[in-house]
Amino acid sequence: MQNNQLHKRYGLFTAICMVVGIVIGSGVFFKAQDILNYTDGNMLLGILAWVIGGIVMIICAFNFANFATKYAKVNGIVDYAEAIVGKKYAYMTGWFLSTIYFPAMTSVLAWVSARYTLILFDPKADITGGLCIALGAFYLCLAYAVNVLSPKLAGKFEVSATVIKLIPLAVIVVIGTIAGLLNGNTTEAFSSAVHNGGGDFSSVFAGIAAAAFAYEGWVIATSINAELKDSKKNLPRALVIGTIIIMAVYILYFIGLTGGASVDILRAEGSPTAFKNLFGNIGGTVMNVFIVISCLGTLNGLMLACTRSLYSIAVRDCGPKPKTLASVDPETNMPSNSAVLALLCCGAWFFYFYAANLTEPVFGLFSFDSSELPIITIYAIYIPIFVMFIIKEGKKNILKNMIMPILALIASLFMVFVAIYAHGIRHYQAAAANGEFSFPVLFYLIVFAVIMVIGAIFYKHKNTDPS
Repeated sequence: MQNNQLHKRYGLFTAICMVVGIVIGSGVFFKAQDILNYTDGNMLLGILAWVIGGIVMIICAFNFANFATKYAKVNGIVDYAEAIVGKKYAYMTGWFLSTIYFPAMTSVLAWVSARYTLILFDPKADITGGLCIALGAFYLCLAYAVNVLSPKLAGKFEVSATVIKLIPLAVIVVIGTIAGLLNGNTTEAFSSAVHNGGGDFSSVFAGIAAAAFAYEGWVIATSINAELKDSKKNLPRALVIGTIIIMAVYILYFIGLTGGASVDILRAEGSPTAFKNLFGNIGGTVMNVFIVISCLGTLNGLMLACTRSLYSIAVRDCGPKPKTLASVDPETNMPSNSAVLALLCCGAWFFYFYAANLTEPVFGLFSFDSSELPIITIYAIYIPIFVMFIIKEGKKNILKNMIMPILALIASLFMVFVAIYAHGIRHYQAAAANGEFSFPVLFYLIVFAVIMVIGAIFYKHKNTDPS
């Protein structure tokens, strides 16, 4: 008799490494600069943003680890949504991931990869110009081609990139921190934050929204549940320990950057300048090459998920043309039709990202940050899951099934507030001072609603069509 069950092959240490490797990617490299700008160069407020964002991640990660051990036969947010809330909610969650979340994130990573590639050759390169657009589009197509034509190669590159992306972080944490204490840059950064201020507490909310991008990915780690030894104990431990390590590494990296450049220079030029100041032109270039590989690795991972996301809906016999999108190419064992449509979605979001971030945005009031708002939307999607889980399972275990989900519910509501403030109220106040109007989160919600209504129509059509 054939045994189709996965072997329990991973221990706690391996699981922790997987969590760290999955989450740490490209976000920390360019969002560190954004956080400094949001907090007006105040290092203490910047660290606070990293800490609060990390605590939200840790709380939610613990709860999803609990879901993974309770619903042992399912993995991932769509499956948890189906098991806890229901099939239709799971479908709508999958539709959001397929049409907004994954393609928006993938398109941003294509730009980030192009940005750091150009900076390798010219630190002052135009990262919104035609060359960056062309290179970003090329990277997008390259990631698609590798995943569709050679899934094994894509997997091997992902493993290599996971190791490589930890190198610049580790080096800056150690060398940057020591150098900063010796040359006085780090002391000056903190002294300036204490004595000169800069930014205010409300600016932390914008920093948290940026940090959310760097922290995203932890939920994917729940997929190892079926192969983890003593998963009921080790998965929660791995997710909590792993996410604490990630938060610590990000904060130490953030501090270590000051060893290579002043806060003002970091705000203007970012980490590449810090690397070159610390290690010289050659050493700095090598470090920046590691960052490019890290970004491409993250892009590859996102494209891997993106090409399969519509397929995951189709195999449930939901969404548009499920039979077509569920078909698998016999030679590559890839859902090629799903992948093609995913690439088109990525292309659309790639175009939007550039057009919305020009000096004169093409979409006017409908221009919003597609790197942060889709991620924070995930926390809004978590809310019904936490609520229904408390209702269904709360009395069975007060700590794990009630207190922790309530904390996660509060954390998720807080992230929704962060989005409204950072991408709504804050923009409105700045624009009002100039006699203008700006409330990006409102127009994001309009776009979100239109796309979700389209998804609901496909679901309703499928479930009412007698054929």
